[in-house]
This record gives sequence, C-alpha cells and structure tokens, in this order.
Amino acid sequence: MELITTRRELEEAIAALEQSDFITIDTEFIRETTFWPELCLVQMAAPGITALVDPLAKGMDLTPLFRLMANENVTKVFHAARQDIEIIFHRGGLIPHPVFDTQVAAMVCGFGDSVSYDQLVYRTTGKHIDKTSRFTDWRRRPLSEKQLHYALADVTHLIEVYEFLKTELEREGRASWLTEEMNVLTAQETYDPHPDDAWKRLKLRVRKPIELAVLQNVAAWRERQARERNVPRGRVLKDDAIYEIAQQQPRDNEALGRLRSIGKGWERSASADGLVEAVEAAFSIPKDKLPRLPKAQHPPEGAAAAADLMKVLLKLVAEKHSVAPKMLASSDDIDKLAADGENAKIRALSGWRREIFGEEALKLLRGETALRFANRRIETFSPEAALANAAE
Repeated sequence: MELITTRRELEEAIAALEQSDFITIDTEFIRETTFWPELCLVQMAAPGITALVDPLAKGMDLTPLFRLMANENVTKVFHAARQDIEIIFHRGGLIPHPVFDTQVAAMVCGFGDSVSYDQLVYRTTGKHIDKTSRFTDWRRRPLSEKQLHYALADVTHLIEVYEFLKTELEREGRASWLTEEMNVLTAQETYDPHPDDAWKRLKLRVRKPIELAVLQNVAAWRERQARERNVPRGRVLKDDAIYEIAQQQPRDNEALGRLRSIGKGWERSASADGLVEAVEAAFSIPKDKLPRLPKAQHPPEGAAAAADLMKVLLKLVAEKHSVAPKMLASSDDIDKLAADGENAKIRALSGWRREIFGEEALKLLRGETALRFANRRIETFSPEAALANAAE
C-alpha cells in the first residue's frame, strides 16, 4: 500500500475522486504539544477508489486536496468532523462544503448520543474494526502496512455507513434536520474564534468589574501567544494563574513574581512584560466602560421540579421519534425552558425541534399535558381528557 507523496500523484487521485458525488475522508494528527493540530495523514475513499496522502512528505503541496474540499459537487463525508474541519481550515483557509457528518446523522437516526465510529460501523454493517493501531504516532515514518490498512479502513467502512444513514434519513424524512446541523458545523466562526472571546472558555471566578476586565485581557493575551508560538494554552499560562492574576492584578513584574501560580523566575521572561501590559490595559478602561458581571440567575420557584419533569418528557419524545435526546435539547436548554418558558432562547423552540419536542414541553409547563405511570411505563396524557372520561 503506497502513500501519496507528490503533488502529481495527489492530482491524479483527486481527479479520480472528483468523479464521485461523495467521498469519505478522515485525518490523523498530533496536537499534544502544539496549539494547531499537526496534520500527519489524510485518508480518502469513494466507491472503487482509495487514497492515502502524506502531508509530511518533503515538498508536499496539498492545493489539489483543498480544491476538492471546496468542490460543491462532491459531498465530504466525515465521522465526528469538527477536528478534521479545523485542520483543513487552518491548513487550507477554507471550510469543506457540502459536509455530511455520520456521527450527527447517527444521532438524528436514533443511534444514541455521540456514538463511536467502531460501534456505528458494527451496528450498520456488522463488521468489526481492528483497533490495535489506534495509538500510533502518526508522525513517524515509515508507517507499516498494518498502520496504513488501519487508517484506510476508517474511510472504506465509512462508505457503507454513509449510504445506510443517507437512506435512513430520506426514508424518515429527516434530511432537513441534518442540513440544519451541518450549517452550524460548517460556519467559519466555529473554527476561527476571536482571541478577545477566549475568556468565555474560563470559569468566572471574579466578583468585580475590574477583575473581569483583567481576566478578559489576560485570556486574550494568552490566546494570541499560544497561536503565535503554536503551543498549548497551558504552556503559556495555566488557567489557575489567570484567575489569580485577575484577583491580585499585578501591575509590574515584581508583583507578578510574588504570585503563587507563577513559576519562579517567570517574571523575568520575555513573556512577562506583555502579560503586565495586558493587566495595565484593563486599568486604562474608564469605570463606566468596564465589562459588567453576568447577573446571577435565580430560577423561579418550581423551575427545578419542572426541569426534572421535562427531562422525563425529553426521554419519552426521543424514544418515540428514535432520535438521540442530545439532538433535541441539552440539560442547559431544559433549565432555560423551565425558567423562561416560551421566552427561552434555545434551539428546542425553533424548527423541527420545536415541532417534535418544544411544543410538548410548553404544554407540560402550561399543564395541558401531564405524565403518568401506566402499564409499567411512563406516558403522557391530557388531564382534561382524563377528567372528562372520569365524569362519564
């Protein structure tokens, strides 16, 4: 089994793959020591065609691959696509389109939340995947025949999985459900978050507006440093250090060096000046322009009990429609729905989710639908109808 190591070979493979209306694709990468994932292998397949591309080959030009990723006439089929798309966006500056994610499609078709690839292959094709090469260091060369066969199996089995799920979606009339999910998956903002939004990844252990301003500035500084140096965020500065800096607000290198979360001597490093500047910049913000602390949410009385009931309803609806509960609503969605009702800003109250779950949940909140245990199972019923039948 040969790796594609030149642009000419890649051009030939892409020309063949472009003749299909879909291709399956997977990537192998390493990112433990870097901010950006290091692409080590690209596997692609279509009926009767396979390709293994070596991005690490000397002088390798992936331009033909990115052309295929942008080809609107070819559907790109991934399983759990987010990290693969992130790599393609970083290396090629584009988002693949159109995309079909078999993990998401499986949830829409009732295979449970975040079904693993090997489980999905077995449940749709009856075949088992050899996992012995799963923990390969894909940077090492040469790769063995066993490793290459393992990598290629990821995309050859995916052909059958895709064809099965596509047929199921069309049979159940749920193709539009998947389209909505793919629109989110292929949105550029999903893969290119602004450094100024990096603070949103952190827990808000702050009590004052100035502390929040410092936390925001330092988080943005760390994000830019990590990207520029291509190292993990934690290698630049640990989260705990950001929390302590937000509270202590060191405005010079000496004060920075007194913090417990800062390593000895770090205040004399090249990075320390930039961090102190980030703290100082927060103090230059006028008081009336400082960020506001999010208001603590106090759900109305009874919201917790309502949320518990709606979680039961969610499970019932998911089973009835053979769709993963996670696709309909998250735990956070349920809490917001219990607290805000019709005014909740959640996906469960729009589109197809509202049609099959959102409306039922609102009826439960209004008392128009109730839950009961009957015939050894929980079911929904109309209280008014039950009273009318009892009166008869």
